[in-house]
Amino acid sequence: MRRLATLALLLGLIAAAAPASAQNRFWLQNNTDLPIVAAQVSPSRVSDWGPNILTRGPIAPGMQVWVEPTFSDCYLDIRVRFADGSEDGHLGVHACTLSRITFGRDAPQAAAPPPSPGERMPNNPSFRFVNASGEAIREIYVSLTTERSWGPDRLGPRQILPPGAALHIPLPRGSVCTVDMRIVFMDGRILENRNVETCSIREYAWR
Repeated sequence: MRRLATLALLLGLIAAAAPASAQNRFWLQNNTDLPIVAAQVSPSRVSDWGPNILTRGPIAPGMQVWVEPTFSDCYLDIRVRFADGSEDGHLGVHACTLSRITFGRDAPQAAAPPPSPGERMPNNPSFRFVNASGEAIREIYVSLTTERSWGPDRLGPRQILPPGAALHIPLPRGSVCTVDMRIVFMDGRILENRNVETCSIREYAWR
């Protein structure tokens, strides 16, 4: 009897000491203008990305899917591919403290109202930034030349822009058509390009 009690006590101690399963489930939100056609999630400790988790089809712009990783790691790497072939990624995300991981804007933006009859559309400096440098970019700053600060990192925390990938850069419409750009590569190098006219282009390739 005493042996049974001791065994039960030991089993209880082992169960109490066992780590709880990681709560690394999250919503994967697409706040870009393109469908996400493939997504891969892997522990940050491994180099293999694993299979495409979007078994039920693409994530349309503004939509989200519930992701339940098959492993218990909290630190995850996420990579997505868009319908135009470009890719984006979040590295080292602490998913156990988050309920949502977003690609694109942190919050969807309301569509601009259509112009009234006879109203002239203002210049639109917004453009699509393409990483044609051959290196991954970890920070992108773009501001109108009339602004005094760079503003926030367009990629946001824990995001990278791999070679060949693209990012939409929204800018306010108005009378200003020139922008300044600052790029930070993964090794910390900083490059700048100033007074770039973007109202007449839809895409800018950073080389």
